[in-house]
This record gives sequence, C-alpha cells and structure tokens, in this order.
Amino acid sequence: IQEFNILTGLRLPTEREWEYACRAGTTTARYGVVSAIAWNSQNCINHGTQSVAGKLPNALGLYDMLGNVWEWCQDCLGSYHYMAIRPTASLVNPRGTMKGEHRLLRGGSAADDSSFCRASQRNHVRPQRHGRSIGFRAVRTP
Repeated sequence: IQEFNILTGLRLPTEREWEYACRAGTTTARYGVVSAIAWNSQNCINHGTQSVAGKLPNALGLYDMLGNVWEWCQDCLGSYHYMAIRPTASLVNPRGTMKGEHRLLRGGSAADDSSFCRASQRNHVRPQRHGRSIGFRAVRTP
C-alpha cells in the first residue's frame, strides 16, 4: 500500500482524518441505519468483500466507510486520546504515534457483527497482515 501511495502521490489517512470523513458532520455512532449503510455479518451472506456503493453513502458522498472491509490508517496503535499524551499536538488534525508494531484499522468488515460498524471502532494488526477483510482508502493532500 505504501509503495502504491508513493507512486500515485496518495497516502493513508490518519486515524482522525478517517473518523472525520466517516462521521461526515454527525456525532452519532453511525451516519445512518446500519443495515442501509454497512455490509456486515447480519446482511452479507458470504461475509466477503462487496462491490463499492452497494449501500448508502454518508453526507460527504463517501461509500462503505463502515462495514465491507477494515481500512488501514497511517497511525500505529496508541492512545485514542492524543491530547492527554501530546498536549502540544495540533488541534486540527492530531497525528497518532508512528512507532509501533501494529497499525490501526477502522470501520469493521462484512465478516463482523454489525456492532463493529461504528465510527469509533478501532482494530489493529501488523502491517504484513492481509486478507479479504482488510482494505484501504487513499487520500490526496491538497
């Protein structure tokens, strides 16, 4: 993924960028009714990756922010409350730690229970990990 991003001028989102994009201005756990916005084990027969845009988008027009596949973030596993450990961090887009063995995944997957499909859901695995339940969403820095 990192090689792809270098070649295309893209990058993985930070954990905070991912959550901001997922929430799309909401403060709730989901940006809609879970069955209408997210593939999960309750509504996906084969529990595998589904085609993009099979569910409703959020207010920013982004599809599949919840469910379908866990999405890689640039940050490594660390405290979710960055301000507590880094009080001088940017208030606009605080960066998580870049050191560690595990990178963060967000959003849940089609193989997971619908309770995993919420904006604050976090998971983590080693960067070498791959599988049908893990994907990524690249972003471009303006």
